[in-house]
Amino acid sequence: MNKIAKGFILPSAAFTIRRSHIRFYEHSDKQPEPGDLVYGEVSRIGRHSSLENASGRIHMIHDGTRAVFTFGNRYAPDFYEGLVPDEMTDQVDLLARSGMVGTVVTKNSLIKDPTKVKILGYVSDRAGKFLNTRNFPLIEPRKKDKKYPRARMILICGTSMNSGKSMAAAACCWALTSLGHKVRAAKVTGTASLKDILLMNDSGARPYADFTHLGYPSTYLLEKDQLLTIFNQLDLKYANNPKNFWVVEFADGIIQRETAILLSSADITSRIHKLIFCANDAFGAIGGLNILNQRFGLVPDMISGVCSCSPLHIRELTEFTDIPVFNSAEPEISKLADVLLAPKKHPLHKTPAAEIFPSNLTVTDNVI
Repeated sequence: MNKIAKGFILPSAAFTIRRSHIRFYEHSDKQPEPGDLVYGEVSRIGRHSSLENASGRIHMIHDGTRAVFTFGNRYAPDFYEGLVPDEMTDQVDLLARSGMVGTVVTKNSLIKDPTKVKILGYVSDRAGKFLNTRNFPLIEPRKKDKKYPRARMILICGTSMNSGKSMAAAACCWALTSLGHKVRAAKVTGTASLKDILLMNDSGARPYADFTHLGYPSTYLLEKDQLLTIFNQLDLKYANNPKNFWVVEFADGIIQRETAILLSSADITSRIHKLIFCANDAFGAIGGLNILNQRFGLVPDMISGVCSCSPLHIRELTEFTDIPVFNSAEPEISKLADVLLAPKKHPLHKTPAAEIFPSNLTVTDNVI
């Protein structure tokens, strides 16, 4: 075993690991698993030139920078699809700024090749035991049944990554806390990154958490029971008080594997108080509304996201649906809160297309 010198970067993909746990690194032929920690050295700068640590600080990196990295799988259509390699290798790809590494299997053609990391060995503790983030959850499992009523869940989902979900979630947190309500927040799926949940915290939500608090560097390719466990543990931890609100974001788009699994579960849909759907443009929103309803039996209470920032997108959108749109970049707090505070629609069910896309709809000022 080799001792790890002080001064290494500990990125946010290893959020649950304390520096005091980290002592040595050792070469081993052990098959890598999601959550395994490795000690490595940046060998070539590519797409990512920085690392985010567990406090949200952004470290600039260079050839030769040493850090602890975490094996994980990533699904990111705008960047990479990356997987944990089947066997240990000397060099891996940096899949995300949070320090998650693996092997890129597909890449967006508009994105530079990934930053390369030379693996020096698995990270171990004082006793020589290899470390894995999944063995250090910050939220202890709770097996008790949920008590009802629960905190009102505001669920944000969308057409894709970068469709404006986090901005919409932050707007909801700000609107509710501005009116004196207590808001908790969570991101249930995605790739380790503190940026989104910190944005919700900056907008008034506290406490806040995501899947990394349960020891997962990402949720891509997790089994259904693991995904539901993440959701339910976060629900049991932060959403027990029916007087509060719980703002929840699902990563990526509604046809992405993990998001689709969750939206197909009655455990999830029964918890929805209000549903907000985000899209990059009007056409994406229109198509997404149809899939959201026909595949999952859901109709959102509001539309938001990147498209909500453009009056022209809103004009196009309101020709096809009368579901209200709220501008998440410049939200009108009182009007947004009116929708969020209104009674829950019940029950959720598939709605005839004519009710979602009224044929006689005229263009009106439908922006919140």
